[in-house]
Amino acid sequence: MIQTAPTCLSFKDLTLGYKSHPAVHHLSGDLRKGSLTAVVGANGSGKSTLLKGIVGLLKPISGRVARAPGLKIAYLPQRSEIDPTFPAQLRDLVGLGLWPKRGLLGRRRPEDEAALSEALRAVGLAGFERRALDTLSGGQLQRALFARTILQEADLILLDEPFNAVDSRTISDLMGQILRWRDEGRTVMAVIHDLELVRAQFPEALLMARRPVAWGPTREVLRAENLLKARRFSEAWDDAAPWCAPDFDAEAAHGRDHDHAHDHDHRGAA
Repeated sequence: MIQTAPTCLSFKDLTLGYKSHPAVHHLSGDLRKGSLTAVVGANGSGKSTLLKGIVGLLKPISGRVARAPGLKIAYLPQRSEIDPTFPAQLRDLVGLGLWPKRGLLGRRRPEDEAALSEALRAVGLAGFERRALDTLSGGQLQRALFARTILQEADLILLDEPFNAVDSRTISDLMGQILRWRDEGRTVMAVIHDLELVRAQFPEALLMARRPVAWGPTREVLRAENLLKARRFSEAWDDAAPWCAPDFDAEAAHGRDHDHAHDHDHRGAA
């Protein structure tokens, strides 16, 4: 008898957006504990919006996200949301990962300092503790954000474009950390643009085009017909795009997806 891993998250007809403008439509499905899932799709397809909905930064327009009891979540946003000019040292940024244990103003204990040093070593930043943030390269800052995430010791780790604008060596090192999280039984969901990396390293994938196109084993999700469908859905949302191919019933699909919100301006930005 095949045993299925317990559910970490369940999406129940989830729709998310900004100022009542949906950006993720009617997502249903389960994220299993210990899974490693890449969220893929074109720019504006709702990938980052989905992560913000999971972590609670966005409230659903409709539907819901059901979390396993006691689930601890760590969220690494896009690097563009981090101000590297803030007058702080690298150890201050990484140390924020201790807040679930100590609170933002809690005093660190000797074991906390040891854990911080170990996290920096794991991402190749040992000895960088007192470096000012504005002296770090993009790759070093991303490594620091990974170290902060390590300290959170979360059950579910959400990564939004963790490899954007970093070199291949950094990608390889940080991918190694993601695989260690998976081997520890943690659940990882990451927004990734490099489909070849997704095919090589991520067993599961969710293909988005403001609505779920396919979700499951990566080799099935990234089939050519699914990628074409996602592109056509994305073009259907783009006012500047050429008219969709005659055999693609985008207008009918668009209508079906939005019967729940006729008054929304569905051409808003994702």
